[in-house]
Amino acid sequence: MKLKIGNFEVKKVCLGEKNAFESGTLTIDKQATLAYLKECDDHITDLDIVIANPGDDTRIVPVLETIEPRCRVDGRTLFPGVTDAVVPAGEGELKALKGCCVTVVGKEWGSFGDGVIDMGGEGAKHTYWSKLINICLVGDTDEDFERHEQQKCNHALRWAGHRLAEYIGNVVKSQAAESFEEYEFEPVANRAAKKNGLPNVVLVMQPQSQMEALGYNDLWYGWDMNKYLPTFVSPTEVLDGAIISGSFMPASSKWSTYEMQNFATIKELFAEDGKSLNFMGVIMSMLNVALDQKERAAVMVANMAKNLGADYAIVTEEGYGNPDADYVRCQIILEDAGIPVVGISNECTGRDGFSQPLVTLDAKMTALVSSGNVSELIELPACKTVIGNMEAMNRDGMSGSWGYDEKLGKSARDDGSIIMEDNNWFCGDHISGFSVKTMIEY
Repeated sequence: MKLKIGNFEVKKVCLGEKNAFESGTLTIDKQATLAYLKECDDHITDLDIVIANPGDDTRIVPVLETIEPRCRVDGRTLFPGVTDAVVPAGEGELKALKGCCVTVVGKEWGSFGDGVIDMGGEGAKHTYWSKLINICLVGDTDEDFERHEQQKCNHALRWAGHRLAEYIGNVVKSQAAESFEEYEFEPVANRAAKKNGLPNVVLVMQPQSQMEALGYNDLWYGWDMNKYLPTFVSPTEVLDGAIISGSFMPASSKWSTYEMQNFATIKELFAEDGKSLNFMGVIMSMLNVALDQKERAAVMVANMAKNLGADYAIVTEEGYGNPDADYVRCQIILEDAGIPVVGISNECTGRDGFSQPLVTLDAKMTALVSSGNVSELIELPACKTVIGNMEAMNRDGMSGSWGYDEKLGKSARDDGSIIMEDNNWFCGDHISGFSVKTMIEY
């Protein structure tokens, strides 16, 4: 399967009276765009588009989702089973607007899985999103049944974000790209001779799927991954919109749809394919709750890896806590099968850094990459501009923030300053491989 992505570098985004891309400037017809999105979903009651630029003294909260604007040259939907009918993904040609993202923001209400983005100051150092021009889709809906629930599907707003990303992406559909990325995944049984003798490496992805109530989990071709079983897939499918992010999981531990579209670990494996390794593809697993579900998934992953002839595996989870059991068990069963593993995840070592990093551990796990401590405390001054609603940090059960603490007070203070855990940065630990963090040796 061969995927070609034609890239356009966006240097400036303006709101105007037409949709256009010229000389690095993306212009969005705000009124026409909002009218289109409201027409797509009558649950949307209020909607606005606000631009936030790198370096702006701006705080965005609550952030629900980020998506890269793209379009498919052949006219097929960008997100199969979501923005339109289920169609094949993973091959063909895309156009992508780089340097920007659609950022979905709650105007009033936040959720457990929503987070914070700071575009400037000290807070900008904590997240990849501060490097991008954020096309903020700020809205509210009539989904009143979710108002006072800590877990929210936020369906109308999140899917409006996916529609907006495709709508904007279509601006460059007929234009010649400035640069190209090409990813070719050869059939496993028909590999080029130059790969013979190279170590066979497989990537195991464990997307979020814990919620048995449907509508909160990641979707694979529009299919709720709580009802999914481990499957061998082409890595180009991941990069091509076959999977989108759900609303569940503490914010810093999530993979947003943007991260799926640009999954850094997949891109690095492609870069080394045929050089230092033979990239055998992705085993797409899941993260369910019951012990038999966890064991079933681990067994199936190990059997697929063995049948693929994997010499090594990388295992990465979306989340922490309960998913750690799946993450660890998957690594152990692969190690027992003679397939050495590198694990990638964040950790929960407490505010002092001295707690056990994962819910469960095993001596066989000898190669772990940490992308951050979700419990680390961060205190930041007020920003000049707020996009969204700061009160969501105090009121709506967002992970990493709170309404009252006898020592620390509330997370969003009256003077606009904040105190929160790393947990509350939106996709802040970037477990997909984007991490802006480094390790310090003592």
